[in-house]
Amino acid sequence: MKKNIKFLLLSIIVLFFINSKAFSIESFFEEGLKLFNNKEIKKSKFYFQKDMVFNPKFSKNYLYLAKIYLKEKNDDEQEKNLNTVLILEPSNEEAIYMMFNLMLKKSNFSESKMLIEKFEIACSITCEKKAEMKKRLLINEDSKEQ
Repeated sequence: MKKNIKFLLLSIIVLFFINSKAFSIESFFEEGLKLFNNKEIKKSKFYFQKDMVFNPKFSKNYLYLAKIYLKEKNDDEQEKNLNTVLILEPSNEEAIYMMFNLMLKKSNFSESKMLIEKFEIACSITCEKKAEMKKRLLINEDSKEQ
């Protein structure tokens, strides 16, 4: 009888710990998103990075970190995070579009063309950006040739 009570008590404690841990893990991204939307960029970065520890395959953490690095004008870190998003979620339109802008900024026209092709395949919501991307690529290629 005492063994059953101890087992039941231990089970309740373990379940409580697991549930509280899952709640705290889930709240890191949500807290980061809330801070990001409130323009508290440095604080949000911390929460996205913290969530990455518990959810390394959650692409939204990397996407928001790329957005933060874009605001901070840190192209290398932005590119690393966008590459990770595209590894985890190859058809992420927002990441493709952001990477296109970054590659265009770096005058990497071959990569930009590949991203346009990838975007055409993936696009469902933001397909209107496709024509704008092609136009910007042509303008940038022409300006570099002159």
